[in-house]
Amino acid sequence: MRIAPRPRTEGPRHTSGKLTHVTESPQPGATESPDLPPRIAAFDVGDRRIGVALSDPLGFTAQPLFTLHRTSRRVDLKAIARVLRKHHVAEAVVGNPLYMSGDQSPQAAKAQAFADDLRAEFAITVHLWDERLSTTQAHRHLDDAGHAPRGSSSDRKTGGRKNIIDQVAAVLILQSWLDARASRLARERQSPSINDPSS
Repeated sequence: MRIAPRPRTEGPRHTSGKLTHVTESPQPGATESPDLPPRIAAFDVGDRRIGVALSDPLGFTAQPLFTLHRTSRRVDLKAIARVLRKHHVAEAVVGNPLYMSGDQSPQAAKAQAFADDLRAEFAITVHLWDERLSTTQAHRHLDDAGHAPRGSSSDRKTGGRKNIIDQVAAVLILQSWLDARASRLARERQSPSINDPSS
């Protein structure tokens, strides 16, 4: 699985205690060039935080963006609107934390409601994507990258994992979706069209 380099943790900035950024803070009204291809955003939805990741302009790799510390539905959607506008986002992927059995969990119902909000508020295509093991995998990636162990005194002191774990989970969700899409498109290109007289 291809993932972007680990998120920067040095000097995270806070805006009214709501956002923990790892990239430049989106500014109201700021947008990328309309000539650039639209990007895809991914959201790891929790009760207190939402991890946000973004595809590269070509749609091959996922990159961590920031962690949204939730306050209210209105404020959360306003912050998300700035991100969608700035990065010219046309599609979103929302992690769907089903039970291991495949049944819907209470958190999955909340993620699905969040996806419905994105569709209703921003009129974009939203995909729900299975993320049953994304948080576990995110902690494993942080372990491999040399971050302080979860629950260690160093981790508790800096709050490092809490500030980035949701972003890493969002990256894993988005990268999994991008890889699945690439595989599907490759299969479609290899399959001869039934309307192709040469097939």
